[in-house]
Amino acid sequence: MSAGAQLVTGDVTDLVSIERALTVSQATIVFHLAGLTKALQKDDFLRVNAGGVESVVAACADRTDKPVLVVVSSLAAAGPCAVGQPRIESDAPTPVSNYGCSKLVGEQAAARYAGVVPITIVRPPIVFGPGDRSMREMFRPIARWGIHAVPGQGEQCFSLIHVADLVKGLLLVAEKGERLHHNGSPGQGIYFMAADDYPTYAELGQAMATALGKKRATVIHLPRPLVKLVGLCGDAIGRIRRRPCWVNSDKIAEALAGSWTCSSTKARTHLGWSPAATLADRLHEIANDMIGCCHD
Repeated sequence: MSAGAQLVTGDVTDLVSIERALTVSQATIVFHLAGLTKALQKDDFLRVNAGGVESVVAACADRTDKPVLVVVSSLAAAGPCAVGQPRIESDAPTPVSNYGCSKLVGEQAAARYAGVVPITIVRPPIVFGPGDRSMREMFRPIARWGIHAVPGQGEQCFSLIHVADLVKGLLLVAEKGERLHHNGSPGQGIYFMAADDYPTYAELGQAMATALGKKRATVIHLPRPLVKLVGLCGDAIGRIRRRPCWVNSDKIAEALAGSWTCSSTKARTHLGWSPAATLADRLHEIANDMIGCCHD
């Protein structure tokens, strides 16, 4: 355990355990990071990603000295965007997956306490960093066989953010971020944070190949019907194992929905935030950390 840190266990959907954690810690700032990224059914997403936010914000509201609450949502709550038009905070949300819908419902639960608790919502895109399993799964076929599979034509663009840059942004949000307000303007109290680059899925594969020291990756475009079938197979395997698979229909729905990019202009302007390194440099860091795993 790190110096000054205290572990308090509980269940994010259990109000009593959250209240106990706040009482023990006497926290003045709360970062709500818990959530499900994959689940066997929609109700599981809602129970944790919406019900969990409801529990945390209600517990914060019960405190005499209200802590600042930073709710980490997701770009999935906002939905995909048109090519060349990154999402901004004031855009109307249009989630396309059960995960995205549950994160949006969680945001709405937090918004009901605006004015009672100082709350800010952060919507990161794809988060990656050392030890990240999903990024390792993307690196693995490139490292082993020089192959990068792309769903559909692969013309969609994506935003990403390294975990260290996200942590830096969350701390700035807690310190001086804009807060949610009832009847506030669209996007008030919400921030996007992402790396400057918006690669296509194919370009991301080539960047990973470069990070691994390879000249190039062979990009294989998977037909949309085949990609959907892979998602259905993942669903079936998940039900048999009673544990959701990394690849499933919900994730496939997001992958095929279009581009997923967001603008960090507001975070840069309001908070003075910016990534500490380029996406290429971050991928080199991850490749160095993961290259042993990829060859296991």
